[in-house]
Amino acid sequence: MAIKAVFFDAAGTLIKPVRRVGESYAWIAKKYGMGVAPSEISSRFRLCFESAPPLAFSGATASDIQVLERRWWKQLVERIFEPWGRFESFDDYFSEVFAYFAQPQSWSLYPEVLETLSALKKRGLILDVISNFDSRLINILEGLGAADCFEHIFISSRVGHAKPAPEIFAAALSRHGLTAENALHVGDSGENDVRGAMNAGLKGILLDRDGDNRSDFPLRVSSLKEIFFFLDDGDRPSKTT
Repeated sequence: MAIKAVFFDAAGTLIKPVRRVGESYAWIAKKYGMGVAPSEISSRFRLCFESAPPLAFSGATASDIQVLERRWWKQLVERIFEPWGRFESFDDYFSEVFAYFAQPQSWSLYPEVLETLSALKKRGLILDVISNFDSRLINILEGLGAADCFEHIFISSRVGHAKPAPEIFAAALSRHGLTAENALHVGDSGENDVRGAMNAGLKGILLDRDGDNRSDFPLRVSSLKEIFFFLDDGDRPSKTT
């Protein structure tokens, strides 16, 4: 069946922090008297983020979502700093970190994003974001000039399901009255984006910008510009891994 919609992951696919996460956490922490190496924070962030519960709140009311999002992130940041003890004014520190990553200027688009999205829209394709993020993502994409490229931004915290759960992909399909065969999803996570999309019946494409992902997913690109191949008949041969 013809592809009618292209869904995108956000962080690591469309946007990236202007500084490494560990650098930003360490830079702000130093202001509050906590001196920790960025590399150590980066390691803790990866460990804690990967083991954290899904950033999704099934059954929560709209008015509660942002409160729950902030609580989720605060608990994560508390875990990150556990090895060094909770420092003075942690609440103030967390508030600054949370506000920092809400600012569009703390993020940047990958170079090919706007050009690729524009070309896809000219083909008449439906474009959505499907992301395990929180409500801050909407303002970030608006500030970077990308939000208008999408018909809808599906955020796990609002949908109530996080990738790789099939329900979040189903929510996007349902909104547009599409079947899974009508859509493909692109992202930088083999588990959340590719396997999640495939388990929901979509075509999943791995974005491997650096060529260092050793997973065996056959459909992969090194730039978003390469996804146009998958809009035509046939599948691109896998890259050597």
